[in-house]
Amino acid sequence: MLRTDSLIASAGRWFLHSGIQEPNGGVARYYRSDLARNAPISTEITGYAVSVFLFLHERSGEAEYLDRAVRAARFLTRTAWDAPLGTFPFEQAQSGALAYFFDCGIIARGLLAAWRRTAEAEFRDAAVAAGRSMLADFCSSESIHPILALPDKTPLPYQPRWSASPGCYQLKSAMAWFDLFEVTGETDFLHAYQRALDAALSNERGFLPGDANCEKVMDRLHAYLYFLEGLMPVLDRAECAKAFREGLDRVAAYLREIAPQFVRSDVYAQLLRARLFGASLGAAALDSEAAAHESGQTAAFQLDSSDMRIAGGFGFGCKTGQALPYVNPVSTAFAVQALAWWSEHQNHTLQARRHDLV
Repeated sequence: MLRTDSLIASAGRWFLHSGIQEPNGGVARYYRSDLARNAPISTEITGYAVSVFLFLHERSGEAEYLDRAVRAARFLTRTAWDAPLGTFPFEQAQSGALAYFFDCGIIARGLLAAWRRTAEAEFRDAAVAAGRSMLADFCSSESIHPILALPDKTPLPYQPRWSASPGCYQLKSAMAWFDLFEVTGETDFLHAYQRALDAALSNERGFLPGDANCEKVMDRLHAYLYFLEGLMPVLDRAECAKAFREGLDRVAAYLREIAPQFVRSDVYAQLLRARLFGASLGAAALDSEAAAHESGQTAAFQLDSSDMRIAGGFGFGCKTGQALPYVNPVSTAFAVQALAWWSEHQNHTLQARRHDLV
């Protein structure tokens, strides 16, 4: 367990000292190690960062993690939120502004996590406003539009790329509605999550493989795991638990097949995290051998370097054994949580909570 603790501490130092979080609190999408520069700040990634900073704070007790979480949350509420439009635009440095349904849900969940820890009403109020805009702007009678063009909030035409089409992966973002119902009691939020759940259960079987190109299938595994994560509020329902168990098996089979050609670190981490969460709720028996393998594969993506912009972060992935030049905050966040939960499982202390899910 000592190695896991050291690994998590190193990843935490990367979040604090690499520069992936800009002074204004926003977090870059990734660091390009070959170009020695950050990608633009991403509102979605900043939402994830709020959650992982809070997770690291609770685990370590170090005050700086809480400070960084609050800084990221205030960037979202005070800089990123477009009050006249009532939405969170995509990466701020881009022209041709867009808003993504998925991003808004991740941000809302991060802000709710910040509110639970700090009791700052600013964070709760912004999350509620984001949830209401998701209902008003993205939902049609047939589907949830994934992308809107701003300022008119016109849905973009759907494209074959998974992130540009409606799909079961949207359930993770829709989980923000479930969380908001718990906070506000507004039944519109609960009904919206239920509609998203019904749609996801009806179409998830067709999401994989979804493409003949194995690299694109690997990308879709990452997205499909969002669907499994989005089931977490309802794993006490037999139909949902069955889909969850079968989904774990499908992802694991594709991952074994494709990994020698192309593998993403976040897929290993998400799969391990889902296994542990499902087992902790009694929804899926834990395959300990598979979990141990996924733990080792996840940990292998942590980077060792004398460069503080790299050291302790997790690489995005590998193609035919060659590491790709992206030090990725979301990959790092998912890996930290998966490995922390794995360590706690081995110590018989795991208490995976849905609200903690990054």
